[in-house]
Amino acid sequence: MATEQELSDFLQGIEKRAFKRTVYAVRDEDAALDIVQDAMIRLAQRYGDRPAAELPLLFQRILGNATMDWFRHQKVRNAVVRNFSEFESAGGGDDDFDLLEHLSSQSPNGDAAEGADAGAARAQTLLLIEEEVARLPARQREAFLMRYWEEMDVAETAAAMGCSEGSVKTHCSRAVHALAKALQAKGISL
Repeated sequence: MATEQELSDFLQGIEKRAFKRTVYAVRDEDAALDIVQDAMIRLAQRYGDRPAAELPLLFQRILGNATMDWFRHQKVRNAVVRNFSEFESAGGGDDDFDLLEHLSSQSPNGDAAEGADAGAARAQTLLLIEEEVARLPARQREAFLMRYWEEMDVAETAAAMGCSEGSVKTHCSRAVHALAKALQAKGISL
C-alpha cells in the first residue's frame, strides 16, 4: 500500500514527462494539462491504496485512456460543429481547411540564426526532434515515449499500451527509423 507521501512523490516526479507526452498526442497544451490532471486525480482516488510499485503502470494506463477519451470527445464535438457549419454556409465556407497543415504552418521552422552558440544550436536540434516525434503515428509515438522518455521496459510498455511485447518492439523500431530518416533529411545525424 502506497503512503500519501509515496503517491505525492510519484505524481510530482511524473508530472512534467506526462504533460510533455500528452502535448505530443493532443497538440494542445491546455487540453494536455487537463488530461494529465484528470489522470492524476483518478490515480489518487481509485488506486491510491495500491502498492507504490504498481503506480507507474496504472498511471500510464489511466493517462492513455484519458487521452483516448479526449480524442473521442473531440471527434463527437467536431462532428456536431461540422454538421452545424454545413447549415450555416451552403458552399461559402473553406472546405479545404486542413488542421494538420494549419498546425504545422504555426510551428517554428528550426532555422538557427547565424552566429548562435552551441546551446542555441542544441535547443534548435531538440525542437526539430520534438517536432518529428510529434509527427509520428500515435501508437509509434506512444511506444517510443514510454520506452525512451519514460524509460519503461518492453513488458511495462506492453502492459500500459494494452498490446504484446512484439508490438511494442515493432512500434519502437518503426519510430526510431522514421525519426532517423526525417532528421537526416534535415541534415541532423544522431
